[in-house]
Amino acid sequence: MSEGVLRAVPDPGRGDGPGEPLLRDLVGAALRRARLRQGRTLRDVADRARVSLPYLSEIERGRKEPSSEVLAAVCRALGLHLADLVGALHSDLSAQRAQTAVTVSVTARVTVAAPWGRPRRSTGRDGRAAAVLLAA
Repeated sequence: MSEGVLRAVPDPGRGDGPGEPLLRDLVGAALRRARLRQGRTLRDVADRARVSLPYLSEIERGRKEPSSEVLAAVCRALGLHLADLVGALHSDLSAQRAQTAVTVSVTARVTVAAPWGRPRRSTGRDGRAAAVLLAA
């Protein structure tokens, strides 16, 4: 694996910002979307996957993290390949990352014409150059 792929993320317990979402939440949301897109009930999918209805409900709500065997059974019941599910998770993570706002501080260099026609640097009331906050 290349060095550029792995990055340090803030410890969610330290208050450094929002942590990464839990995999069980993403998996559950993706399975629920797939089931609802097909217009199927929890009971139908649970019966076909041979898991209990309450357990499937907890998986979809991100309360339980399914084993690989249960995940494979639910995917089969939904007519999905594991690659389809992983692709949906990748899309969800990419969309969340793109929506993260970043605030940066930039010093603006504003030029105005002096009464005698020579340009000078614009300053605020306290004599410092103007600053602009931008949201990326």
